[in-house]
Amino acid sequence: MTESLKWTKSSYSGGGGQCVEWAPAHASTTGTVPVRDSKRLTGPVLMLSTDAFAGLVTLARTADV
Repeated sequence: MTESLKWTKSSYSGGGGQCVEWAPAHASTTGTVPVRDSKRLTGPVLMLSTDAFAGLVTLARTADV
């Protein structure tokens, strides 16, 4: 399933290889947001509800790195 998704790198990903990708088209049609590590294209995918994903984005915006 994840092979056919169109992945987008998060604008909140930091430098140094810390990149997160998500599949917005899948999220808008199913209400489930797939999230993965951009370095592990065939690795595990975290499936989040839209509310959980919104919480993750809020955390990323406010995290002190």
